[in-house]
Amino acid sequence: MNKLKSVLLIDDCKATNYIHRLIIEKYGFTESITEFMNGREAMDYLTTAVDGVFPQPDLIFLDLNMPVMNGWEFLDEYKLLPKEQHAGVVVVMLTTSLNPDDESTANTIEDVNTFSSKPLTMEKLDSVLTEYYADCVRELP
Repeated sequence: MNKLKSVLLIDDCKATNYIHRLIIEKYGFTESITEFMNGREAMDYLTTAVDGVFPQPDLIFLDLNMPVMNGWEFLDEYKLLPKEQHAGVVVVMLTTSLNPDDESTANTIEDVNTFSSKPLTMEKLDSVLTEYYADCVRELP
């Protein structure tokens, strides 16, 4: 099984990030997990080069409703990043929103690959990996 270089969790709930981290670590498909509490922190991270290289996570799990910068606002700024920073990045929007308009809107945004309800589960994670990173899929316990 191949591993992704990095996964980015963007959610304002520490407990949610903790649970999602546990599930991702249990699956064992990535080398690193980075967490941010809002879209602004994540955008600052993505636009700050280290040794001339910008961070480029392979997979982003994005909450919709957050303070400072919500998921929609994050996506508005994300689409302005140079295209090479988008290459190969899969964005999964995870939300507790029950508003059907949110899923409809997400489905019109090119950068959103999947829209799903929280919490992330092994089955949801397996589905995302099967669809976008088949070489990272393993048999679920």
